[in-house]
Amino acid sequence: MKNKTLLILTPFLIFCIFILLSLKPNNKGNKNDKPNIIFISIDDLRPQLNCYGKTEIISPNIDSLASRSYLYENAVCNFPVCGASRASLLTGLRPNENRFKSYKTRIDEDADSYPTMGEWFKKNGYYTLSYGKISHHKNDSPESWSEPAWRADKNWRDYQTKENILVAEKNNGVSNAYEIGEDMKDKYADTKMIDKSIEKLPLLKDMKKPFFLALGFLKPHLPFNAPSKYWDLYAEIEIELANNRYQPKNAPKISMHNYGELRKYTNIPNDINQSISDSIQRKLIHGYYACVSYIDHEIGRLIKRLKELKIYDNSLIVLWGDHGWQLGEHNLWAKHCNYQTSLKVPLIIKYPNQKKQKRVNTVVELLDLYPTLCDLSQIEKPAHLQGKSLVKINKSNPENFKGYSRYHKGFTVTTNDYSYTKWANKENTFKTDMMYNLKNDPDENINISVIRNNDSVINKFRYLLDSVSSVD
Repeated sequence: MKNKTLLILTPFLIFCIFILLSLKPNNKGNKNDKPNIIFISIDDLRPQLNCYGKTEIISPNIDSLASRSYLYENAVCNFPVCGASRASLLTGLRPNENRFKSYKTRIDEDADSYPTMGEWFKKNGYYTLSYGKISHHKNDSPESWSEPAWRADKNWRDYQTKENILVAEKNNGVSNAYEIGEDMKDKYADTKMIDKSIEKLPLLKDMKKPFFLALGFLKPHLPFNAPSKYWDLYAEIEIELANNRYQPKNAPKISMHNYGELRKYTNIPNDINQSISDSIQRKLIHGYYACVSYIDHEIGRLIKRLKELKIYDNSLIVLWGDHGWQLGEHNLWAKHCNYQTSLKVPLIIKYPNQKKQKRVNTVVELLDLYPTLCDLSQIEKPAHLQGKSLVKINKSNPENFKGYSRYHKGFTVTTNDYSYTKWANKENTFKTDMMYNLKNDPDENINISVIRNNDSVINKFRYLLDSVSSVD
């Protein structure tokens, strides 16, 4: 009888042991519950890429990433300068009268009581790293990262040729607006950053927790410095200048600027009344293209290593630009304005194990990244976030969403059909405005806010801007 009882209980005991073993903590399994995140920022990158339907720039690695990702065709930044844009994205908060107002913005001064994206993921079990330019200031919000933020650049302009180094040493770090990298003193900072990332990846793979690796490229920010082989990809004589080098018809004067950022460089006229010659404009565009191709190559090196380590497929990869950039459109250079050339950005998100591309046409904001990554990582969202998760939008792709941007006293709402901007005076009352029909006039060449039969649309947009500006 005793032996019979044992025989009956044995299968039950085996089943119990199996259940207990399955409940035992398994660090490797827990890590796989949350995807590793590779978070790639590219400074001053405009969506002039093959994956966005353009053909001028050679960027095969970004295009390949986009071929298996969600590609957002109408993503806008929330403030068209690096410091404020990045602070808004990293905190999930909109710029307003009291925070995120310039390129010098610091999160730990303007919004220290709110957890950054890095800090939130760190609190939720991620090992977080910042290499290169993520926040504008390397030492901003250090609690965000599991290790101190790292950058290779001592002088962010990163000249490497003897000629430019000598000029910069005598001129407060400034020399030419571009550099053809021949006989270089050292590697460029962005190459060093990818070197360090590739070196770190095996250690991150072996950790018993998921990682959040933020990688911030300096280029194609001015000066346009890149190794000569990337300049050689393009025949300068074939590079086309912008076809709308004029102030838009009926556009208010306040919408324009004198591109002071570019005029700081020694080979650019610093007199605001002096135009930039066609030959220099063509050289600047050439340099911008070379820098994008250079960064694309470095991204390719990173992706190759991710694949070798079998990290790539099951990781969440995000690539974003912090704002757009003018290359002579409307006779403007750099950013610093409320035109779509300053506001539109590339935004690409590869889900773990994604095999096909999905193009999302609706307007989205960089502000939306924080809640989206929380959802994709199965992390509870902090209560302060002001953006929307893109997870549901990715499935339905509605066309009724709006993007809100501001540049000082200029406030812009972008939809699939229109862009509308209004400016306020010092008393925060209405000063002037402009509106463009993006379906008929995607390059924003004719301001239609002066046409009276557009009043109903304009009033709707003014109401929307007033509503969003009242949000803390």
